[in-house]
Amino acid sequence: MNRELLVESDALQTRVALLESGRLVELFLERRGRRGLVGSLFKGRVRRVLPGMRAAFVDLGLGRDGYLWADDAGDAETAPAIDRLLRRGQDLIVQVTKDGLAGKGVRITSQVTLPGRYLVLTPTGDRVGISRRIEDTDERDRLRQLVLAARAESVALPGCIVRTAAAEVAGEQIQEEYAALAATWRRIEERSAAVAAPALVQREDELDVRVIRDLFAADFDSLLVDGADAYRRIAEYLGGVQPELLERVERTRRGLFERYRIDEAVEAALRSRAPLPSGGYLVINQTEALVAIDVNTADFDETVLRTNLEAVAEAVRQIRLRDLSGILVIDLIDMEREDHRERVFARLEAELEKDRARHRVLEISEFGLVQLTRRRSHANLETLLTRECPTCGGGGRIKSVATICLELRRTCLARAGRGVSQLAVRVHPEVLDGLRGAESAVLDGLQGAFEARSCSANTSSSPTCKPGTGTDRRNGRAGAPVRARRPERRRGLGGRVGRPGCPLRGGGSARSRAGECHPQPALGQELSVRDGVAEAPGSPSS
Repeated sequence: MNRELLVESDALQTRVALLESGRLVELFLERRGRRGLVGSLFKGRVRRVLPGMRAAFVDLGLGRDGYLWADDAGDAETAPAIDRLLRRGQDLIVQVTKDGLAGKGVRITSQVTLPGRYLVLTPTGDRVGISRRIEDTDERDRLRQLVLAARAESVALPGCIVRTAAAEVAGEQIQEEYAALAATWRRIEERSAAVAAPALVQREDELDVRVIRDLFAADFDSLLVDGADAYRRIAEYLGGVQPELLERVERTRRGLFERYRIDEAVEAALRSRAPLPSGGYLVINQTEALVAIDVNTADFDETVLRTNLEAVAEAVRQIRLRDLSGILVIDLIDMEREDHRERVFARLEAELEKDRARHRVLEISEFGLVQLTRRRSHANLETLLTRECPTCGGGGRIKSVATICLELRRTCLARAGRGVSQLAVRVHPEVLDGLRGAESAVLDGLQGAFEARSCSANTSSSPTCKPGTGTDRRNGRAGAPVRARRPERRRGLGGRVGRPGCPLRGGGSARSRAGECHPQPALGQELSVRDGVAEAPGSPSS
């Protein structure tokens, strides 16, 4: 299986795509100023201890208290009651394990881990564990002895977990990393002692370095990087821990994700329907309680076995790509033969082995359902890129203003690279408000790319939304498509960028897509960049 990593990084965001056999299977996204907190260390102060809930709330200085479950406050097997472990006003070092969502605070643990390339240091424990994926007994013994020898030279004797990447690695590298991680923990303790709670003690690494640290290994064919700063960080990191992999790292020109059609795959992942090779399809619905994945066949002449085998493989790919978590239920097509059920379940388990997220799966039930749980650590793809549709009241979702602004930036910069000196973009007023406010860095970057000295806009009537013209996820029916009005073409426009019709994008395809809500088309705001000056139509020079 061919495996590749693509890294695209600029001043506003970093995106990393994992490809297997040329298909996108995982996407990692981090926007500047909105980085997640998973992995970061805080010195917190216990605000409340709730024995009945077996939990405590800890002030981290984030506005909302972190949630510390009893099993995360000590050894889950031997720890006493939480009110005997913690008291109100107590200071302690904690680590974020899940970002806060839907108004909830982050989830934290006092069982800190410091990940490296080959080891994960566990400073609050003293056990030495070996990855289960290292199956060779002699290699497991070798690695254990290396760690024990490194611990003998350490004052604190922290425990650690040996990662899969450590297999066949020279002993000196293992011991050097152990010493480096132990030194990092000592610095964290010193920093924590010097600050008053609540305070951030250490933030997790940049996204690109984290993914390279946790994923990139000798079984990858290539690592392509679009972005000078990201390339420097990655080269420095790999040069220090595994320099032999540097020959697989290549810096590419702008437009890496466009060449690999990553954005098209992401667009498809925001729809509720996912096609299967034989013509069948999956319908994926995310609810508050669980995620339902329904398997459908387009041709009943196709064997049920073939469709189900395709379905479980694609279902796991979609779970990884969309980063679905919690309780998931896959509704397979009924199978009469037990050996067919066993083959489908074996295929499902094999596909799940590729997933790094912690999961648990139950065998196929008598009703043809597969139930599994998957751990969540941060927001999924839909939450990161979209928001609830204001027209249908939450039955569908539309792209967020931040997502639209960044898409706009990529589209405009692509045209700037082709020598375009004049550009007109139609956007919805909400998008324009975003460009003038929270997303102003997008507009600043566009002005720099086009050497614009100013930017202004005119206002037309606000769009009006027509309920029911998109797909309603509650019944899966697609409404009538919207006819989008073509914007006026101008000299040097270099292609149509803004499309009228969508409540935020100021446009949209005339096709109705699953999971999208299309309003009545209306002319929105227009930004114009021409001959080095950004201006609005109707201004003296237009």
